[in-house]
Amino acid sequence: MKEEITKQTEISPKAVSEIQSLLNVLEFKKKIEKYLGANITELLEIILGGAIHLRSSDIHFEPQKEKTRLRIRIDGMLYDVLVLETSLYHKILNRIKLLSGIKLNVTDRPQDGRFSILIKNDVIEVRASTLPSEYGETIVLRLLNPKDLISIEELGLRKDLLDLFLKEIKKPNGMIIVTGPTGSGKTTTLYAFLKEIQRPEIKVITIEDPIEYHLKGIAQTQVDPQKGYDFASGLRSIVRQDPDVILVGEIRDLETAQIALQAALTGHLVFTTLHTNDAAGTVTRLISLGAKPFNIAPALNLAIAQRLVRKVCTKCLKFKNADENELSKFKKHLKNLPKNIKIPNIQKGLKIPVAEGCPECNFTGYKGRTGIFEAFLVDSELESFILKSPSVSALKEKAIKKGMVTMYQDGLIKVLEGKTTLQEVERVTSP
Repeated sequence: MKEEITKQTEISPKAVSEIQSLLNVLEFKKKIEKYLGANITELLEIILGGAIHLRSSDIHFEPQKEKTRLRIRIDGMLYDVLVLETSLYHKILNRIKLLSGIKLNVTDRPQDGRFSILIKNDVIEVRASTLPSEYGETIVLRLLNPKDLISIEELGLRKDLLDLFLKEIKKPNGMIIVTGPTGSGKTTTLYAFLKEIQRPEIKVITIEDPIEYHLKGIAQTQVDPQKGYDFASGLRSIVRQDPDVILVGEIRDLETAQIALQAALTGHLVFTTLHTNDAAGTVTRLISLGAKPFNIAPALNLAIAQRLVRKVCTKCLKFKNADENELSKFKKHLKNLPKNIKIPNIQKGLKIPVAEGCPECNFTGYKGRTGIFEAFLVDSELESFILKSPSVSALKEKAIKKGMVTMYQDGLIKVLEGKTTLQEVERVTSP
């Protein structure tokens, strides 16, 4: 493992050959056990390289009373890998702190750092976060793999939504807001938008916390509250830089909301995120921050909500006949779909996917994830409606009348298409 002043480390060819045959978490556990007697550098190479190979998003080290638990997150789900001796974990922790630029002698407060990993020809950024706990410091490593950056066509959009998004992201001004909880893929969606519209003749500037992926041809900035550079002050400066498109990582306060709305009203296209449960909650959330409906209504072009569902593993995929309860759910919730969305006839004998499980998918029946979405376009009618400060339920009802397909309905359509299971859709959303 080669270390440089730039906090960059390289997975050796030997470690790469050790991990490239890994299929699942069980094999990963055996591989780590094989290296428990090796030096810390080699052991950490296997842990980092194996987690990257298995397409993990995070690595968790969790000290407990006597030992330390190692877990990894794949497709949004945590998997126990193995339990380490605490003395060995302390050596791993110090090695990670050294790589991340985190102070070794500070254990009583949270710290953040980052480093990058070279593996073959790929560079994976790693964000490290430590936290004091009852039995010592826990550390979580977020693996930011550039392979996770996908095109807008790969997001899992229905054709009608794909066409809508492609049209809206090419408008010269207005605001597009993507909502959802942490880990629902909002940043991936926004980056897919940027990849689609980025070209030499337009200027794109982002303000993020932090910068997760580096995009070519785009000016990216990162907030630094300690230096007084937050979303609001950064956005104020960005507007003076003559951008065509602005990406604001998240709207968290009134000042940021006001500047973003003004930018959208004065000739800029603004992409941003909010934490709300659904698309209709976007307007209410902005109003609760203190933004005025007469600014929101003309500025907002499109409100999107999304979740991530696991896709059924194609290696062990099986189908079954939907039972009466499942059929009634499909009939009840898909009966009023817009006419342009075609689905199979929902009747006895309807086939739906079942998650079986095999070595390829860690015996879960799922491998990979896709998005389920709902979105509404703000036209003149909805603009007038927003001016009345409607409740979330009233706005949702209005959007559905105008043709919005809810996330739950989008999930049911994906079940009918054989992409996921009813259980998985109901794990992340509800009617």
